[in-house]
Amino acid sequence: MRFNIFKKEKTSIFAPVNGEILSLSEVPDPVFSQKMMGEGIAMIPEEGKVFSPVKGSVILIAETKHAIGIRAVDGTEILIHVGLETVSLNGEGFTIAVNVGDKVTTGQLLMEMDLDTIKKRAKSIITPIVITNSNENGKQYRFSQEKKGIKGETAIITEA
Repeated sequence: MRFNIFKKEKTSIFAPVNGEILSLSEVPDPVFSQKMMGEGIAMIPEEGKVFSPVKGSVILIAETKHAIGIRAVDGTEILIHVGLETVSLNGEGFTIAVNVGDKVTTGQLLMEMDLDTIKKRAKSIITPIVITNSNENGKQYRFSQEKKGIKGETAIITEA
């Protein structure tokens, strides 16, 4: 048996929530649907927990707790933005389980959220998952054709 120790493993980004998978173009917000922040995909969470989609480090926690940024071990930067217009909640309904600088593993709990509060007070619970450095890293990505994702199991974005 021969192994190629120089073969680079391709990046896989796993579902951070259980729920429906949507194309980023279906997100009713032009910042996301027009990919102004980068390539990505979106999900509609079924429950109030968000998990790490990759092994890496927490690089951003929005002051209003509605978004978390992670840098994967290969340098891919991923933003998980829970809901649309959730910044206006000023952190209400969100409980963060990690800190900036923490190392995380795929499937590790990042935050809990009160979906009822978000549904009542924000525009939507649609959660974009965006590769914020996709325009600079020179990588090409494939997006899942699955309709439903399982946190930590369904690869929603893979390096082509």
